[in-house]
Amino acid sequence: MRAVVQRVSKASVSVDSEVVGKISNGIVVLLGVGKDDNEEDVRYLADKIVNLRIFEDADGKMNLSLLDIKGEALIISQFTLYGDCRRGRRPSYSDSASPEVAKTLYEKFIDSVKHYGIHVETGIFAADMLVEIHNNGPVTLLLDSKKVF
Repeated sequence: MRAVVQRVSKASVSVDSEVVGKISNGIVVLLGVGKDDNEEDVRYLADKIVNLRIFEDADGKMNLSLLDIKGEALIISQFTLYGDCRRGRRPSYSDSASPEVAKTLYEKFIDSVKHYGIHVETGIFAADMLVEIHNNGPVTLLLDSKKVF
């Protein structure tokens, strides 16, 4: 399971020109599910993300987590995180999970983050979405549950 995590001052996601998810201070998580992922990947990544110390404390140091600041999360499914661009000019998505498996694990990830008491907004799985992100910092991190990077 892969995630791009961005610290944001605000963010929203729209489908067909209608806002379906919107947050203020917190994080945007672009989440990709791989064909070998399972519930252990969900638990690992949810715990890692809500506890990442990427928010500034009173001294201006990144020392606080999403839990500490009582921030919000906007979680968007993004299978393209498993796009392999090493050969040719068109990405291969052969390492992505099937849509059925991906949707199940995506929903479990959302539930896992909510379990920590985080307010979560989402996009619509497999929809064509427009995501507006006000990246604060900018702070952007790449995470992989298999610890590939």
